[in-house]
Amino acid sequence: MTSFRFIHAADLHLGSPFQGLALKDAAIAELFIEASRRAFSGLVDQAVERKVDFFIVAGDVYDGDWKDNKIGLFFNREVARLERAGIPVFLLKGNHDAESVITKTITLPKNVSEFPVNKPGSFKLDHLKVALHGQGFAERSAVDNLALAYPKPEAGWFNIGVLHTSLTGREPHAPYAPCSVEDLRSRGYDYWALGHVHDFEIVAEDPLVVFPGNLQGRSIREQGAKGAVLVTVEDSRITHERIITDSARFAELVVAVEPDDNIPAILRRIENALEDVVERMEGRPLALRIRLTGKSRFRNEVMARAEDFRDEVQAACHRSHQDIWLEKLELRLEPATNGTSVATDMLGLEGLIPMGGFAPELLADANAKIAEITARLPGGIGAGDLALGDDAEALLAEARDLLLSRAARAG
Repeated sequence: MTSFRFIHAADLHLGSPFQGLALKDAAIAELFIEASRRAFSGLVDQAVERKVDFFIVAGDVYDGDWKDNKIGLFFNREVARLERAGIPVFLLKGNHDAESVITKTITLPKNVSEFPVNKPGSFKLDHLKVALHGQGFAERSAVDNLALAYPKPEAGWFNIGVLHTSLTGREPHAPYAPCSVEDLRSRGYDYWALGHVHDFEIVAEDPLVVFPGNLQGRSIREQGAKGAVLVTVEDSRITHERIITDSARFAELVVAVEPDDNIPAILRRIENALEDVVERMEGRPLALRIRLTGKSRFRNEVMARAEDFRDEVQAACHRSHQDIWLEKLELRLEPATNGTSVATDMLGLEGLIPMGGFAPELLADANAKIAEITARLPGGIGAGDLALGDDAEALLAEARDLLLSRAARAG
């Protein structure tokens, strides 16, 4: 068997609107949009510099249908660089860029080969004795086990299966092209290049089954380093290494406050906690979600000044590092004392405002309103983020706490 190297990437999601970030700060959203493009350009740089023999994209090049041709032109430009370097590209359509989803087209360079979507197909690299087998998505939802119909391996060749799948389930990803590792193993291939799951995972070693993850995190659910996989085959020995491509990241920070911490003291606690965050940024801009927990005598004051307090927290982030951006501030503070608040007693709100869970009818009405608002937002919600950042129950709890805190200040 000859020696060769290839890059296995997936889930580029070019054109992702980062709408969840855009609703909070358009400048941060633009930073992450640019990071997605830089991630792919950087991976192409790596492919050319390392002189790989071929390049696999296992689905979801695009995030959805194009508003215009800009994102298609960008992808064309980058794969044309691979063509000039003599590197073939094998492309498979995933659920986000399925045949039924992308309506616009840009003619791609001749080095790009696309797997069929109506049945499995194969491509061969005769000089390397490599055969690649795959089937893309015709529709956004693929509920059948596609892997079982993949062809038999080419005897004496290195066989690669390319598949966009959730396997037996990977929350929160939709259950598309479901199959088991045993299903994959039954095909007799040497390597499975998977896509759809956005976390890096070595699913199995024999054969090697890999989710490379996406190239760039797109929401708070996608934290940590992101990238692709470089696979080297020397005779019968297969090795792999990650190529990190992301240039901006998401992270979470939980800060516990003490009951007697006033607002300046809370801000100091946040800044102290940010010291560790700065060390882990690795020189990348960071969209940071901060969650405040614990009991606080100053809870009502914080809640009543929520917008100004958020700005103070953002200022604390920038005092720690210029590239830490507050993605969201979650105020999960509890009153320092038990019992009904003074505000509810004074204003006669007890019984009118639910202090525990919310009635199913109220939650249904709130979800209907959220759906109505979501439908009016441009471009959809990037990475499956909720339109308003939280579910109905969390939003109702926030509104309740804000009302009570303002009532307490007025009283």
